[in-house]
Amino acid sequence: MQRKLYALLALLIVMSMVLAACGGSTATDAPADTGTDSGDTSTDSGDTGDDAMDDPMAMYDPATVTGDVVTAGSSTVFPLSERMAELFRQAGYAGNITVDSIGSGAGYERFCVEGESDIANTSRPIRDTEVESCQSIGRNPIEFRVGTDALAVVVSSENDFVTDVSMEELALIFGEAETWSDVRSEWPDEPIQRFIPGTDSGTFDYFVEEVFDENEEPILAASNTQLSEDDNVLVQGILGSPYAIGFYGYAYYAENEGALNILSIEGVEPIRENVDNNSYPLARPLFIYSDATILVEKPQVASFIWFYLTNVNDEVVDVGYFPASDADLLAARNAFLAAVGR
Repeated sequence: MQRKLYALLALLIVMSMVLAACGGSTATDAPADTGTDSGDTSTDSGDTGDDAMDDPMAMYDPATVTGDVVTAGSSTVFPLSERMAELFRQAGYAGNITVDSIGSGAGYERFCVEGESDIANTSRPIRDTEVESCQSIGRNPIEFRVGTDALAVVVSSENDFVTDVSMEELALIFGEAETWSDVRSEWPDEPIQRFIPGTDSGTFDYFVEEVFDENEEPILAASNTQLSEDDNVLVQGILGSPYAIGFYGYAYYAENEGALNILSIEGVEPIRENVDNNSYPLARPLFIYSDATILVEKPQVASFIWFYLTNVNDEVVDVGYFPASDADLLAARNAFLAAVGR
């Protein structure tokens, strides 16, 4: 009996030693917060020191990063990136942010050929030839989806005869038709005045792809056509005549809604519901691009992009565009985290 008692006591002692050795491990079982929640901007200026160990995204606090950020590209993405830059400054960033509106094509050239920008703002996906140009200067472009545009085809509010057009009629209006009556006999026998984005614009590329099956000759040969990389120039041209028409990013229509009429395409209005369900024929994604080496070597650029991706859905509608899907935005955040090794 005594031997059994000693054996039981020995077992209890061993068990208590094991429990004591393991007792401190439970505090580390919870995973660290990666800060990927869309509402977590990690902008508290006090998130330094020990806080940085608790929050791995604290190093991208706008108030703690230094150095300049250079972005350039799409005139469509421009108002969105400009808004995000303004909010980034308000969150504590004290450096300089350049946001140039030069068109998607020129934006890719500045990023992939000249290597002078940290971020390319674009209204079309990058082309294989542009990827090759990036790689030739040691850059591997990373795509971040930031929103959706319903490309707006607009006329002056003084125009009382055009409300809806088909894709075939769009090709006539911006191509071989000389007068409105050439498109529909009941429309006025007046020359069509066209105001369109310049050939460096992703908006121009997208419209040509969708309406002219990638053949730009008809639109460039059309009479009474003014091209400009500045969408505000296009707005003013359309406002000047009831027989003028043009197209550009939805945000520029939203800024001038009272003075312009936006057309339905194939009977489908350019509203959020129709953009989300893919029924509006001229809906398109909006992007920013950067490179992993840039993000690692320039924490201020990484900070701006993380701020962009975690706040854009709070701003995109107010700017005049539509949100990217949750899946696309999550993919963009995950691409960022992978690029910076998080």
